[in-house]
Amino acid sequence: MSGTSGAGPAGLAGARERWVSTGGVELCVAELGEAGRPTIVLVHGYPDSKEVWSEVAERLATRFHVVLYDVRGHGRSTAPQPLRGGFTLEKLTDDFLAVADAVSPDRPVHLVGHDWGSVQGWEFATVARTEGRIASFTSMSGPSLDHFGHWIKKRMTRPTPRRTAQLLGQGAKSWYVYLLHTPVLPELAWRGPLGKHWPAILQRLEKVPSGAYPTASLPTDAARGAWLYRDNVRPRLRRPRADAYAHVPVQLITPTGDAFLSERLYDDLERWAPDLVRRTLPAKHWVPRSRPDQLAAWITDFVTTREEPAARAPEQRAPGKYADRFGGQLVLVTGAASGIGRATAFAFAEAGARVVAVDRDGGGATRTAEMARLVGAPEAWGECVDVSDEQAMEKLAARVAAEYGIVDVLVNNAGIGLSGAFLDTSAEDWKRVLDVNLWGVIHGCRIFGRQMAERGQGGHIVNTASAAAYLPSKTLPAYSTSKAAVLMLSECLRAELAAKSIGVSAICPGIVNTNITATSRFAGVDEAEEKRRQERSSRLYGLRNFPPEKVADAILRAVVRNEAVVPVTPESKGALWMSRFAPRTLRAFAKLEPPL
Repeated sequence: MSGTSGAGPAGLAGARERWVSTGGVELCVAELGEAGRPTIVLVHGYPDSKEVWSEVAERLATRFHVVLYDVRGHGRSTAPQPLRGGFTLEKLTDDFLAVADAVSPDRPVHLVGHDWGSVQGWEFATVARTEGRIASFTSMSGPSLDHFGHWIKKRMTRPTPRRTAQLLGQGAKSWYVYLLHTPVLPELAWRGPLGKHWPAILQRLEKVPSGAYPTASLPTDAARGAWLYRDNVRPRLRRPRADAYAHVPVQLITPTGDAFLSERLYDDLERWAPDLVRRTLPAKHWVPRSRPDQLAAWITDFVTTREEPAARAPEQRAPGKYADRFGGQLVLVTGAASGIGRATAFAFAEAGARVVAVDRDGGGATRTAEMARLVGAPEAWGECVDVSDEQAMEKLAARVAAEYGIVDVLVNNAGIGLSGAFLDTSAEDWKRVLDVNLWGVIHGCRIFGRQMAERGQGGHIVNTASAAAYLPSKTLPAYSTSKAAVLMLSECLRAELAAKSIGVSAICPGIVNTNITATSRFAGVDEAEEKRRQERSSRLYGLRNFPPEKVADAILRAVVRNEAVVPVTPESKGALWMSRFAPRTLRAFAKLEPPL
C-alpha cells in the first residue's frame, strides 16, 4: 500500500513525498524528476537517512525519475517491533520491492547504494525474487556480506603472507563492527555525546561541506540501525550463500581513501558480477556528500548505457589504462596542440575522460580535440587561448565551467624554450619566458584551482616543470629559473590545497622528443645561427627519442598516486638525485662549455 502527500522533506527541495506500507512498517519515500523517465532508487547507509543523497539526487533529477527512501527505523520511516530480527536482509528486500512496485510498477529500476545501502543492494541484485525488477546496480562503500564471507574463508583456508595481511588489515578497519555487536553500549553512545558531535566529526575527518549532514533523527537512527549489523553480519559471514551471483549489470565505485573498507575486498568480484564496470575515486567513505558531481556523472553514464545501448558510455569506449579512475572526468590540458600536451590529452581520452585541449594554436587544439574523441574521449573541445593572458584565462575558465562543468584535473603544460647566456638575454626575453612558463601556470592554478576549491569536491593540478628546475646550466638561466619557480609553486600549492582534497604534482621531464627545440629562442645570436642551433637541438632530441607518450603516462600515474615531484627520463631522475646528494658535482658540470 502507498499514499502520497505534497510537501517534500527537508534537504530535498521540490521532492514529492509518499508513504509505502510493508512488513508492519511505514517507509517515507521521496521522488524527484518526471515519473515517466527511467527510475533510479538511491538507498542510504548507516547511520544516515535518505537526505545524505540530496546533492546527488538533485543532479540526477534533471534526466531521471529519482527515488529515495528512509530505510526502516531511519529518518521518518517507522521501526519494526521488536527491533531484534526486524532488520534482516530478507525483510529489507521486502521493503525495496514494495518501494519499487509503488514508484515504478511497470519498469525495472536502476539501483544505487552506499554503505549499508550497498550491502542491501548486493542482496537485492543477487536473489532470485528480484529478477526483472532491477535494471542495473551501482555499488559504493559496501560489499556483499556473502562475497565478504567467501573472501574471509579463502584467506583463512588458503593463507599466504599477502592474504593474511589483507585479512588483518580489513579486520583492523572493521573495529566499529565489533563494537556495534555489543549490547546496550552503541545505543548509549549514539544517544549521548557521539550522536551530538557526529556531524562535526564527519566534517573534520571526511571533508564533507559544513552543514551537509542531516542531524534531526541521527541519534535514534544510529541506535536502531545497530541491528543491521546484529541481524546480518555474523550469520552471513559464517554461512555465505554459494549462489550470490549478480543477475544485473554492476558498477563498482571504490573510494581509495575509505577508512572502513579495503580495496582488496573487491579483488574477486568478477566471479560474482560478470557484467562489471569498475571505478575508483580519490575520496573517503562518504562520497555522496564529498563527490556528488562525479557520482552523478558516473551514474548517468551507466544508466544511460543500459537504457540506450546505442549511446556508448565512456567505460565501453575507453577500456584503456586508468579508465576506472578518469572515466567521465573533465580534464583541461594547456599546450595541447603538440608534444607532451597532445600526448597527455590523448592519454586522458583513452581513459574515458572529457578533454578540453587549450593552445594558442587554435587549429592545433581543435585537431587534438578531434583525435581525442577518436581514441576514447566521450567529449572533447579545442580552445584557442594564450595562457599568459590573464583575462583570456579568466574568460576560458568561466566558459568551461558554464558549458562543460568544473575541471577535475588541470594540466598546466604550455611552455616555451629559451637558450643563451644570462648577459645575452634581454629583459624582453625574460618577460616572454616568464609570462608563459610561470605566469601561465600561475593563472591556471589560481583561476581553475579556485573553482575546484569552491566546489569542495577535490581535484588535481599537474604543472609541467623540467629537470632544468634543479639542474644548473650556464646556457639556460631564464628557462631554468621559470621551471624552478614552477616546481616551488607546486610544492607550496600542494601544502595549501591538501586540506581541500586537491592534489598538486610537478612533472619534470628531461630530454623528450617534441617540437619545443624547433621553436626555442637562442639569445645573443643572429637569425642564421639561431636556425642552425634549433636544427642541431632537434637532431639531438630526435636521437635521444624519448617519446612524449611516456611523459603522459607519468602524468596520469602521478594523479592516480598523488605524487609530488615526478622526474620522468633517466637523466631527470639522475639529476634530481644529484641535486640532493651531490650538488657540487652538478655545479661543476654547469661550468663546462656546452658543444655548439
